Amino acid sequence: MKNLTLSFVAAFLLMTLTSCSVVETAFDAGMYWAFFLVAAVIAVVIWLLTKNRGN
Repeated sequence: MKNLTLSFVAAFLLMTLTSCSVVETAFDAGMYWAFFLVAAVIAVVIWLLTKNRGN
């Protein structure tokens, strides 16, 4: 009985969550993470340039 319920839940999730929506969510999260990393690298470069300019 437990396997039957698990099978129904798995089938329901497979029908409602398409692979496109899962991939889209993963790419959205990756895109925001990339924006954060690029902004952090730019901030570090600017900080290093201003630090060296003072010497």
